[in-house]
Amino acid sequence: MAHSTVNSTNISLNAGTELHPTNVSSVVMDIPEEIFLFLCMFSLLENILVVIAICKNHNLHSPMYYFICCLAASDMLVSSSNLGETLIIFMLKKGVIKFEHTLIKKMDYIFDTMICCSLVTSLSFLGAIAIDRYITIFYGLRYHSIMTLRRVVIAIVVIWLASLVCAVIFIIYHESGAVVLCLIVFFLFMLALMVALYIHMFALARRHARNISALQKGKSRRVTPHQVRANMKGAITLTMLLGVFFLCWGPLFLHLTLVVSCPKHYICHSYFYYFNIYLLLVICNSVIDPLIYAFRSQELRKTLKEIIWCSW
Repeated sequence: MAHSTVNSTNISLNAGTELHPTNVSSVVMDIPEEIFLFLCMFSLLENILVVIAICKNHNLHSPMYYFICCLAASDMLVSSSNLGETLIIFMLKKGVIKFEHTLIKKMDYIFDTMICCSLVTSLSFLGAIAIDRYITIFYGLRYHSIMTLRRVVIAIVVIWLASLVCAVIFIIYHESGAVVLCLIVFFLFMLALMVALYIHMFALARRHARNISALQKGKSRRVTPHQVRANMKGAITLTMLLGVFFLCWGPLFLHLTLVVSCPKHYICHSYFYYFNIYLLLVICNSVIDPLIYAFRSQELRKTLKEIIWCSW
């Protein structure tokens, strides 16, 4: 992940080689490891609490919250990866431990695989939540027959397995520009898909808003105002999650795009210099997501409070 630290034997832990290939300048802005450690530990604690809360509260046992639970697990993956790597870098820098270069390279690959898997799963589960909200709004009467527990479990297993396979392939062929390009295309495709779903959902919301008075007068009972508000609240929550994801991961994907398109241009090199900032933003995404869950869901916020108070 190129935290740009080197131990006394000049062996660096340059994880993220697929993000920062050899033909790109390795000179990057240095950020204190303590900042990475703090954010990673805080994020890990937050997301663990979210997973526990969803598992504990039976009112949160619905497809959307199952996907949110997996999104939190994905955030835990990226936090754990950064935390483990930062700890090793810190200990190498202080001379507490010494590893052979081959062992360091293997650890790089493990950490990179975790980060790439987290990226693919985060995008996939954001897409799954968007599809869930779409079905809720447009096929509300058939929702429970469409989003069965069996289908949700299958979707979750497929996403995790496919993400792991993609991450391994990405790390093995990290020097190939085509592989990096595939990841960029996947990122843009998922964003385009979710934006299209949101536009359709919010267009329907406007129509529902115009018909609220008619619903209240009893002219139609298919959708109640309460259902409309609840469905759109879920869509707004997902919009916030997507916006934060784009802001936090966007700079890193721009970095990848420049790595493929202009790795030797001086303007691109000036952007590569801030690589560690982009990694820091990725960790910030895993810190912010649980705050959005808690802020938007009263039930989840209540459960989190109970867990925190009981732990004291």
